[in-house]
Amino acid sequence: MTLHRPGWAGFACALLLAACQSGEAPPEQEPDNEETPPVPVETARPERGDVVAVYSGTAPIEAFAEADVIAKVAGEVREILVEEGDKVTEGQVLARLDGDRLRLELSESRAQLQKMERDFARNEELRQKDLLSEGDFEKLQFDLEALRASYNLASLELDYTQIRAPLDGVISQRFVKIGNTIKVGDPVFRVTGMDPLVAYLHVPEREFRRIAPGQPVMIAIDALGNEQVMAEVSRVGNIVDPDTGTFKVTIEISDPEQPIKPGMFGRMSIVFDKHENVLKVPRSALMEDTDGMYLFVVEDNVALRRAVETGYSAKGFVEIAAGLEEDDDVIVVGQVGLKNEASVVVINDPDAGHDDDDDGMEEAD
Repeated sequence: MTLHRPGWAGFACALLLAACQSGEAPPEQEPDNEETPPVPVETARPERGDVVAVYSGTAPIEAFAEADVIAKVAGEVREILVEEGDKVTEGQVLARLDGDRLRLELSESRAQLQKMERDFARNEELRQKDLLSEGDFEKLQFDLEALRASYNLASLELDYTQIRAPLDGVISQRFVKIGNTIKVGDPVFRVTGMDPLVAYLHVPEREFRRIAPGQPVMIAIDALGNEQVMAEVSRVGNIVDPDTGTFKVTIEISDPEQPIKPGMFGRMSIVFDKHENVLKVPRSALMEDTDGMYLFVVEDNVALRRAVETGYSAKGFVEIAAGLEEDDDVIVVGQVGLKNEASVVVINDPDAGHDDDDDGMEEAD
C-alpha cells in the first residue's frame, strides 16, 4: 500500500474549514471617516493712515558755518574771556592782547593829525586872502588826508588787540593760553555755528528725478535715542559724480534748541511722495507666488485667498491698493501652508487694538 503526504493547498483548505466550523470571520478594515481639524489662526482688520515714500541714507551732521579766529596783530595774550562750549555772538570780544605799543603809536598819530589840522586851518585863511598858491594848498590837503589815514590805521590795529567772534555760535576749540605770545595769522579760537546745521547726502543718480528742494526730511539720531528731527532739502546738486554715480543733496536742519551737535551721525529719510488715508495690513499677512501678492481673509470660519495689489511698504505695514475691503478679517498668523477654502478657527479678537481714527504717518521703506 502507498502513502501520500498532503500538500500546501490541502493544508490551507483544512485551516479554512476549521475556521468556518468555529464560526469566526476574518477581521474587516474600518473605513476612515475622520475630518481634518480647523487650523487655528489670528486675524486683524486693515488700518487706515498716511504712508510716505522715502529715500533713506546716512550722513554725519555738520556745521554750516565754522571759522578759525586768527590774530590780526602780534602780541601777548593778556585775557581770555570765553572757554570751549560757550555760546558767543558775532562781534563779541573773546580775548585781549597786549596793546601798549599800539596805544603809543595811536597817541603819536593823533598828535600829528591835530597839528596838521591846525596848520591846515591857518593856511586856508591865507589861501582865501590869496597869500598861498593853489598848489601849496593842495599839498597840505594831501598831507592832512595821509595823516588821517595813518591815525585810522593805528586805531584799527589797536582795536585788533580785542579778538572778536566772526559769527554766532559756540567756541568749539581754544588754541592759546594766557601769557602766550602770538604772531599775525596764528589761530586763537574756532567758532562753530549751531543754527542751521547741514548734512550732505550722496544719492544714486536713479533717484535724481524724485529729489527736489523743499522736500521734508526725517532724521533719526542715535545719540538722541533715535528721536526724529524734521529738516528740509535745501539744495540738490546738478552734477553726477562719474566715479560714484551719485549727486549731492544738502539737507538743512534748523535747531533753535540745539540738542543736535555737529559730528553726530544721522539716518536721513527724504520724503518724496505721500499716499493719504490708505488701507494698510501687517507685512506678515502677505505672501507671494508666481501669480503675485496674495493674503487670506476669513469668512464664516473659512480661509479665502485674495489676490491684492500693493503700494508703498511702511514700517511693518504694506499699503493695499486693490483687492481688500476695510472690514475684512485678514489672517496675520497661521497662513503659512494654508490652502484656499480651508477651515479655520480664529483665536483672537480682530478688533482688539484697532483704531479707525489712526491718521499717523508711516515712513515707507
